[in-house]
Amino acid sequence: MTATNPEKTPDIKSTQLQEQPTAVLRETVPMNELREFFSRAYRLVMSAAEQQHVQLAGPPFAMYRGMPTDVVDVEAGFPVAAPFSGGGNGGVTAGSLPAGQALEAMHVGPYETLPETYGAVMGKMQAEGLTPGNAMWEYYLSDPAAEPDPAKWKTLVVWPVV
Repeated sequence: MTATNPEKTPDIKSTQLQEQPTAVLRETVPMNELREFFSRAYRLVMSAAEQQHVQLAGPPFAMYRGMPTDVVDVEAGFPVAAPFSGGGNGGVTAGSLPAGQALEAMHVGPYETLPETYGAVMGKMQAEGLTPGNAMWEYYLSDPAAEPDPAKWKTLVVWPVV
């Protein structure tokens, strides 16, 4: 696939992450219910942040813990500019995206093709002798409501290494 379609190969770079406070909803969700979970989570987190007068500090994201199977341990929400106190608000809690070294790849295209980007990141980790962390996350940089063409959607994949 790479040789015949080079523009499909994501640009993968190493980065040093700073810890980022977040406001999230964390649940164990069947893979086929993720879209519904994300919709509910982002709505609840935005509402909770508004109630606490906490500024959102970046695009929506989803963090996955462990390797996804038919169910996934996922937290979805937003980076926040100030610590979030959590409690109430439909289960929205304070969280954080950890500091440390990670590989990042820009995925362009529908969410269904994200496994190809994860595969490319894993390949680079193996080639460089890096050990993947057990959590990874995606920043959703495109709003499907504003950009109806999935081929143009941008998702930043972040996968820490240990």
